[in-house]
Amino acid sequence: MTTPTIKIAAVVLDMDGLMLDTESIYKRAWQNAAAQCGYTLDDNFYLTLIGQPNPACEAALLERYGGDFPMAEFRACWSELWRTDVENSGIPTKPGLAELLLFLGEHQVPVAVATSSDQDYATFSLRVAGLEGRFNHIVTGDQVVNGKPAPDIYIESARRLGVATERCIAIEDSDAGVLAANAAGMITVMVPDLKAPSAKARSATFCVVASLLDARNQIASLMRNAP
Repeated sequence: MTTPTIKIAAVVLDMDGLMLDTESIYKRAWQNAAAQCGYTLDDNFYLTLIGQPNPACEAALLERYGGDFPMAEFRACWSELWRTDVENSGIPTKPGLAELLLFLGEHQVPVAVATSSDQDYATFSLRVAGLEGRFNHIVTGDQVVNGKPAPDIYIESARRLGVATERCIAIEDSDAGVLAANAAGMITVMVPDLKAPSAKARSATFCVVASLLDARNQIASLMRNAP
């Protein structure tokens, strides 16, 4: 692990599974919706979908289950199940998020969100989690041409922030997100959620840490050591 010597200008955060503890909610909704449609969506296959935008996930479902898979029914079903779950139980935030955002705010570091979720889901999720208005920019999966692991969403985040990608720290929980941020040229910190990092993702990170509090400490260290 080589320590970057460049001054950090901004931080870009993933949303689901990184700031918001939503991946288990999505997993439950997708698996129950698939079951209602007469299909079994097992844990191992679901883990391959994490971090990717919905169109890519739907393409993977069709590849696995064939063209007869009732996509419209499945999409409506999981969406209803997810929203009902969230409206009943809320969306918890991940440990260390409050400390991370407080630290970045105190040091006047601009923060963007780069999420594979579409704009409606991102806006709703952040509002339910009490994070509405906390970020300088929010870039969603439906606002870029290519979803993660392509670098588009991170390149767009840096553009909106007005900084070079290599002066950004990206914090991600998924392999697809790590590969996207790394391909964009960002310093990437990984906080794994449901799935341990692959060897490829691990090699693309500056470091893998256990929590957002650890990520905050890594950023603080990089800022102290910057020229």
